[in-house]
Amino acid sequence: MKANIKAIAFDADDTLWVNEPYFQEAEKQFCALLENYIPQHSISQELFKTEMKNLHLYGYGVKGFVLCMIETANRISSHTIPLEVIDKIIAIGQDLLQKPIKLLQGVSETLEQLKGKYQLIVATKGDLLDQERKLKNSGLESYFHHIEIMSDKQISDYQKLLQHLDCKPENLLMLGNSIKSDILPILELGGYAGHIPYHVTWTHEQHEHQLKHDNFLELKSIDEILNYL
Repeated sequence: MKANIKAIAFDADDTLWVNEPYFQEAEKQFCALLENYIPQHSISQELFKTEMKNLHLYGYGVKGFVLCMIETANRISSHTIPLEVIDKIIAIGQDLLQKPIKLLQGVSETLEQLKGKYQLIVATKGDLLDQERKLKNSGLESYFHHIEIMSDKQISDYQKLLQHLDCKPENLLMLGNSIKSDILPILELGGYAGHIPYHVTWTHEQHEHQLKHDNFLELKSIDEILNYL
């Protein structure tokens, strides 16, 4: 791997900075708003079903999440949800879009060590405007040669990224917290991938099976990649 890698791509949310805990807190607030209709754990299940149903329409990000909360609230309440509750749901979403950027441990130091030695890329899913805001506010923007905000992270999406970078799969290392989105597609293409686990993962991104692959690294933290390069 050491001899092959020319470019390193980083997932952003829960790899470079905190993200999923904010969504989980927002979901708790949403469930509390509707607890007079059905139990809170059932509200979470209904919300997830709505998110999966609409994923092909809205993609990933806060705005789609807000629309799914409103749709779920309407369904749970049999379309009797008061307008003031809808206002509170919108406020939850607006608060999500203004959360402070908290870098994860070791991120700045690792990027500083890799700067100038590799082509550094952000490859992340989510809403374009929101991800651009987070990157700008993170103070990390200057480290990266290219920013790719992707609608999804399927093999075809990574193929487009590689083509844009004029990079062969075997010359790319992808680092991220999601086995499903950040690791498996890159390995399928013949690239290298390092998994950096985060203590919470969205249900849709969870992967239960143990992964073994010659091009796969299981890391404890982002700075551990320096031991392999």
